[in-house]
Amino acid sequence: MPGIDECLQEAMSLPGARGAALVDWTSGLALGTAGAAPAGDHETSAAETAELARAAAEFDTFTAPDTTVPAPPGPPGAPGTTDGPPVEDLIVTTRAGYHVLRFVETTSFDSSVLLHLWLDRDTGNLALARLRLRDLAERLVLG
Repeated sequence: MPGIDECLQEAMSLPGARGAALVDWTSGLALGTAGAAPAGDHETSAAETAELARAAAEFDTFTAPDTTVPAPPGPPGAPGTTDGPPVEDLIVTTRAGYHVLRFVETTSFDSSVLLHLWLDRDTGNLALARLRLRDLAERLVLG
């Protein structure tokens, strides 16, 4: 189970990765960074990323439960159940790249943490990045 530094280094090994950060989206602070920062400064990037994450996590449009699909069976917190953060990830595309923000569910830390991966548009693989970030978020150990 990787810690923050190992998690960010794994994220940076993805094709096209330009930068990665673990961000507390409540405070806007970077808990760890690797590679380059989109705005040239990791703290500025973390604050701006946190603002976007807060907006998505707080608006009913994005957090309302889908009542057309029945919730999967299982105990609360089991894989595939609908409790936990209502937003899994956000993707922002720009002309030069992709920003993938993956919300991290935690038990030992306030659940206001996300992984931010900045990918080059020409060499990055968005689908692979989403899958790998999901895996990293599930294995990440904070504490």
